[in-house]
Amino acid sequence: MLRLTKVSLFATIWAVSTAAHTVITYPGWRGNNLVLNETFLYGMQWSYPCGGLPATTNRTKWPITGGGIAVQPGWFTGHASALFYINLGLGTAGPQGGPPNESFPMLPPFQIDGPSDNPYPGTFCLPQVPLPANVTVNVGDEATIQVIETAIHGGALYNCADIIFAEESDVTPLTVDTCFNGSTITFKDPFAAEASPTTAPANSSSTCAISTSVISATCPTQTACPQCNGDSSLKEGLGVGFPLGVLALGVLGL
Repeated sequence: MLRLTKVSLFATIWAVSTAAHTVITYPGWRGNNLVLNETFLYGMQWSYPCGGLPATTNRTKWPITGGGIAVQPGWFTGHASALFYINLGLGTAGPQGGPPNESFPMLPPFQIDGPSDNPYPGTFCLPQVPLPANVTVNVGDEATIQVIETAIHGGALYNCADIIFAEESDVTPLTVDTCFNGSTITFKDPFAAEASPTTAPANSSSTCAISTSVISATCPTQTACPQCNGDSSLKEGLGVGFPLGVLALGVLGL
C-alpha cells in the first residue's frame, strides 16, 4: 500500500513538474528542448540559464535599438496563468558559448492568462522590446535573450535566443507571420490586487502588447498584431524558482 502511495505521488509530481514549457518563435531559439526522457526526467527547460542547450552559431539579426520577441506559452499543461521575465546577456565568454550571465532585465515582469490549464495553441508577441537601461551595443555584438517562465508551482523554466545586433535596415521586418497576439491570451499586472486585463480591438490602434512606463510596443503594421492586450502599471521584479517536484522526491527518498 505504501509503495502504491509512493507511485501515485510520483505520478502526480511528475505531472506537475513537467508542466509549463515554452517555445520562442522569434528570434530563433537555441533549439528544441521540449525533451522528456531518462536523462531529463523533468524536461530540459528547468536547466539554468538556457534550458540545457549551448549557444548557436546561427544567430538572428536583431536591431540595436530593440526589436520583437514572440513566444508560444501553451506547451504541456500548467499554463492557465504564468509569469514571464525577459533578460539580456552580452557576449560569448560564459557557459556553453553564451554570455557570462543574463542579468539585464529588458522588461518588467508580466503575467499572461491563457484559456486553459491544458496545452493550447497560441502566441504572444512584444513587437518593440527595448534594450535594458544603461546598456549600449554596437553592430556585430553578440548577445542572448533569456525568456523565463515561472510555472504554476513556482519553478522557473528557461529558454534562450541567440542574436547578433544589426542596423534596423539590415533586419528582416516583422510580419503577421512572425509577430501576432492570439485572442485567447491576455496580459495582466502580477502585482496588482485586482488586475483587469484589457484587450484592444485589432482596428483601434497600432500600439499594442504591453504598455508600461518603459515600453510602448508598436506593431509594424495594423495587421501584424491582430489582438493587442495591455496593462499600464507593470512593476519591476526578479524571476527565481526551483522545480519543487525534484525536492519532494528527494524528501520521500524516491
